[in-house]
Amino acid sequence: MLVLRSALTRALASRTLAPQVCSSFATGPRQYDGTFYEFRTYYLKPSKMNEFLENFKKNAHLRTAHSELVGFWSVEFGGRMNKVFHIWKYDNFAHRTEVRKALAKDKEWQEQFLILNLALIDKQESEITYLVPWCKIEKPPKEGVYELATFQMKPGGPALWGDAFKRAVHAHVNLGYTKLVGVFHTEYGALNRVHVLWWNESADSRAAGRHKSHEDPRVVAAGKLFD
Repeated sequence: MLVLRSALTRALASRTLAPQVCSSFATGPRQYDGTFYEFRTYYLKPSKMNEFLENFKKNAHLRTAHSELVGFWSVEFGGRMNKVFHIWKYDNFAHRTEVRKALAKDKEWQEQFLILNLALIDKQESEITYLVPWCKIEKPPKEGVYELATFQMKPGGPALWGDAFKRAVHAHVNLGYTKLVGVFHTEYGALNRVHVLWWNESADSRAAGRHKSHEDPRVVAAGKLFD
């Protein structure tokens, strides 16, 4: 479960292939928008977790001056501890390149944020993701707790599994216990992975809703999509 640590989320080359008959493999919606979202995950030294969070809260404006921050979370329970992740939005890869070049020249950001935090980090990972075609970023209604559910899908992308997965996601949404923030599928990083970001009013309301949702046949059917 993820707890939002700050109020920093307010904003919230083609190839030609030989023709092939593949309608039975990929018939769902495809990705056309160039906008993508970078998940940057930091694994921190346990004794340095609070220092990193305070430094980010204090100096995040130096980084958000260059590109849009969708959200910043730390892990409260479930999975590896002492971990935080950010989601950054870019118009396209050229935009990201421009941002990285600008950051390399930003002495204030380097001295007040980057250099100080490098000593606190054990490991860092980056994933480039797209929103699935049937989803857009939704702003949570108020403060709460967040869950990042990650699924390893069968190869083929949203055009293969998108419709069935959409039905499963909406089965949870329609029960009313949770709010969908976004559904992201990886383009670079661990392939065939899908991240679903949920907002919940509390951990207890999430638990009760999940127990109920597992009685829904649409949720059960979605299990066939995973490796």
